[in-house]
Amino acid sequence: MFTGIIELKGTVVATESVAGGRRLRVDVGPAASESKHGDSICINGVCLTVTEINGNVVAFDVINETLDTTTLGTKTSGDRVNIERSLRVGDRFDGHFVQGHVDGTAKVERIHASTSEHVVWLSPQASLTPFMIPKGSVAIDGVSLTIAAVDVGKFSVALIPTTLERTTFGGMKSGDTVNIESDIIARAIVHHLAGMRGAGGLSLEALQKAGFA
Repeated sequence: MFTGIIELKGTVVATESVAGGRRLRVDVGPAASESKHGDSICINGVCLTVTEINGNVVAFDVINETLDTTTLGTKTSGDRVNIERSLRVGDRFDGHFVQGHVDGTAKVERIHASTSEHVVWLSPQASLTPFMIPKGSVAIDGVSLTIAAVDVGKFSVALIPTTLERTTFGGMKSGDTVNIESDIIARAIVHHLAGMRGAGGLSLEALQKAGFA
């Protein structure tokens, strides 16, 4: 489990093909000294398992399903990535519950940057739009953000200077593709309501059976 509060930016140093996917080697800086084989680390929003540590460079094996669902398959040497280690018992919780299970991707449509604001509009895959709720939470490349506005097939987030500085978003540009993890609570509610519709629709009887009335 993660919070979406990025600890640092890492750098991809190498990628190589392995059985069932690819091995991603990332310079995670000081986080390497506090990591061990088998630990979970969130790389651009994707929960990965440490398979090898060599100095500051940590290796992760990424399966084909993850490569197909996320942007990790496009990463090459020199690319910057957001890094967060897994939440420990007793840690402060400043973001929102992020599982590291990416739902899909979104395309950066446009960026409005001025002296007063930095707003990014994104178009997610169609299957993700029901989970994009105004003022709800979303994880973009592992960063916990609040959805500012929702329009047909797109949504926006507002970024503060600290987020631009501490994450890879400072280099974000129109046309980029990013990983999206919808809020687990929003996802659960949408799935539940969809199930109720499939079972005969939203009626007083259905709500009573579900404990809502």
